Amino acid sequence: MKIMVLGGDGYCGWPTSLHLSDGGHEVVIVDSFVRRQIDHELGVQSLTPVADLRERLRAWREVGGGHIDLEVGDLLDWEFLSGAVRRHRPDAVVHFAEQRSAPYSMIGRRHAVYTQHNNVLGTLNLLFALREFAPDCHLVKLGTMGEYGTPNIDIEEGFIEIEHNGRRDRLPFPKQPGSFYHLSKVHDSHNVDFACRIWGLGATDLNQGIVYGTVTPQTERDPRLVNRFDYDEVWGTVLNRFCIQAAIGHPMTVYGTGGQTRGFLDIRDTVRCVELAILNPAEAGEFRVFNQFTEEFNLAELAGMVGEAAGELGISTRVEHTPNPRVEAEDHYYNARHTRLLDIGLEPHYLNESLLDSLLNIALLHRDRVDPAAVNPRVDWRTGQRPAPQNGDLSPAEPRAGRTGARTGP
Repeated sequence: MKIMVLGGDGYCGWPTSLHLSDGGHEVVIVDSFVRRQIDHELGVQSLTPVADLRERLRAWREVGGGHIDLEVGDLLDWEFLSGAVRRHRPDAVVHFAEQRSAPYSMIGRRHAVYTQHNNVLGTLNLLFALREFAPDCHLVKLGTMGEYGTPNIDIEEGFIEIEHNGRRDRLPFPKQPGSFYHLSKVHDSHNVDFACRIWGLGATDLNQGIVYGTVTPQTERDPRLVNRFDYDEVWGTVLNRFCIQAAIGHPMTVYGTGGQTRGFLDIRDTVRCVELAILNPAEAGEFRVFNQFTEEFNLAELAGMVGEAAGELGISTRVEHTPNPRVEAEDHYYNARHTRLLDIGLEPHYLNESLLDSLLNIALLHRDRVDPAAVNPRVDWRTGQRPAPQNGDLSPAEPRAGRTGARTGP
């Protein structure tokens, strides 16, 4: 198939692009590099040294991975996006091209506005581009389990059967998002569902849990293909933060009681889930939802697992509970269904099998690159926080009509 991967330079997009290319698909990466720009704004960097995208693509060709096309531009730029879809006429589009950090969206007004404008309007542009130039294309959209929140009932996969006053219906599962970022994903879900119902598009919404790991069979082939490892308090996941703290001898900082429970999955399962969704597409007019995770853990359990794995390497760790900067339930019921991807062939990797090789050993290998101050929480959900500009304020300032200067080719 011809597959466009929007946000193909990012943490999920890059290994997905390699995985699909390795499977024989014709891959086109679309990216604006805004994620790299935000690193400069916040004064942070990936733990792993990430090569320039063109160097990455060159390395992929040199190890026999084949050619991946590149389109540089922004989804907010209608002329760029519609032109790219019209030129390539993809069979499938994988949409990772969104601001993905909940803490970033909670820094303040500007960051909240940027997040929702970028995510919601970029996706809306994409829907119109597909309707006009690739109506048979299957959209695989990355959602998030954070759309659901932590309800005191079982979480279904996207929809729930409701009986009310003697009548029954199948309705979208209630959403209780916990940040302006998660709210943008809820808006996306409603827009994509609407486009499928009204225009007959076919879409799969992958409500993904927290992803961990940096290693896939493709990224291991050359050091220039290495994936991101974000550990700072804005972009890094809790698991990455614990591993970094263990590697540098810092206490593992658990927010609040540590009872917060979430779904988790290995990056190798992320790329496989995307592939399975593409190979088993939604029907025309169908909006379907898969809950994309393999295991559930709370923060205290994660800290215990990291501590145990670190002990196998001779590293002593301890846990330190800190005030929770987020507004969230710290002890709650959590039982989310996640069977639909298993039904179409997912064979999961599990954290206890991946913790050393894909996380702790990489944290130890690159621990000289760690900035300990970047791990400490500064973004408070209640009051927000404005980061000091780094090398000038290079952040995405206010919503714009889109960035121009699109280029094609590697």
